[in-house]
Amino acid sequence: MSKAHGKQYRTEHDSMGDLQVPAEALWGAQTQRAVGNFAISGRPMPRGFIRALGLIKAAAADVNAGFGLLQAPMAAAIRDAALAVADGSHDREFPIDVFQTGSGTSSNMNANEVIATLATRAGKQSVHPNDHVNLGQSSNDVIPTAMRVSAQLAVGEHLMPALKRLRKSIERRGKSLAGITKTGRTHLMDAMPLTFGQEFSAWAAQLASAQERIDDTTRRVRRLPIGGTAIGTGINTDPRFGKAMAKALSSLSGTKFESADNKFEGLAAQDDLVELSGQLNTLAVALMKIGNDLRWMNSGPLAGLGEIELPALQPGSSIMPGKVNPVAAEALCMVCAQVMGYHTAITIAGASGNFQLNVMLPLIAYDLLDSVALLSAAMQLLADRAVDGLKVRRDRVSLTLDRNPILVTALNPVIGYEKAAAIAKRSYAEGRPVLDVAIEDSGLGAAELKRLLDPALLTQGGIASGSTRRR
Repeated sequence: MSKAHGKQYRTEHDSMGDLQVPAEALWGAQTQRAVGNFAISGRPMPRGFIRALGLIKAAAADVNAGFGLLQAPMAAAIRDAALAVADGSHDREFPIDVFQTGSGTSSNMNANEVIATLATRAGKQSVHPNDHVNLGQSSNDVIPTAMRVSAQLAVGEHLMPALKRLRKSIERRGKSLAGITKTGRTHLMDAMPLTFGQEFSAWAAQLASAQERIDDTTRRVRRLPIGGTAIGTGINTDPRFGKAMAKALSSLSGTKFESADNKFEGLAAQDDLVELSGQLNTLAVALMKIGNDLRWMNSGPLAGLGEIELPALQPGSSIMPGKVNPVAAEALCMVCAQVMGYHTAITIAGASGNFQLNVMLPLIAYDLLDSVALLSAAMQLLADRAVDGLKVRRDRVSLTLDRNPILVTALNPVIGYEKAAAIAKRSYAEGRPVLDVAIEDSGLGAAELKRLLDPALLTQGGIASGSTRRR
């Protein structure tokens, strides 16, 4: 034991020689080398990833004990230590930067060393990080497996519940507002009317489609390459190891996993995770559209559209008293922009494999898990702080709807496009309701025009029943 700058150190050894390690640290020499080598961002690997490493090491201890490769007491000590890592009891012992060796070897050895120390302290035998904790494994199959396990768990436990929560909120509010007709918009210009229920239904359908796409993708993400060891051949492991590990991880996590048929793919290529990132990117596209629609509809209260009022969450300006901004929607849109950026990084990283190994695995893991976490939190925020409490400004909606010149579209089959266009132009120029101008210029009776130009009926599509061509 030595002391420097008032701090205690111990000497640890690896294949490169001796190294000083903080006395209180559970990690060993390989972790310490990585800490010194990769002082780049100060961002360690995510909690979900560390959890997955712990689950993998616990499963491996069980499997190796079952194969007779580890004695039961040692396997139990490793399992208990690994599960303590999985549940977050030792997160401070995982300090290695996300920008590290591209295989993630440093993080795998970090887990091996911490678990070996804990298991040694708990038992009567010395547990070796490589020979015992890493038995039958390689960083090259452990890290890609941890990426898939952590992604699958994050999607199932956080993303999908938040996605379903927001979708239900939108569907519920859409049904409650289904009887209110408003002006539709294309090119940000007035268009034919629709109901708030119809508008909200588009958002709900976007989220339903996103849910289906993510569900489909996770069928591929659950295929684990563990058992491929160094390059996919399974050197130094029992040929039964991959399937046994998938079964053990399914039991430990409560989520279905499968052994990948082709382990070479899971080590060399991360296409399934790039696909998942692509689905998150598509979800971000949908959410940004929803968030910006809400911002436009809320704009005003006087000079904007002013169709809805989002809940007032906080003062909106340090200089303009009384100003309130759509902050939940703004936060959502920033999250979406970040996720889109992450997808670009993940795409590049996914394409950065050479022969039998991808060498940007930690970056893919970090950006993918952060994307899931950000989207999950932002969707929950939008449901809780925006959609659930929004109110429709009925007077404002009715005023703009009555003066919408595009209502004359319903007259096209009766009086023709050009005559209808002339009525629309006069209505807009004089600031008068379309109905009033149409009564004067169309040659149709007031009763028929009221029926033809009824915004609520126009939301049903088709041609108004009983209309007669008069061209």
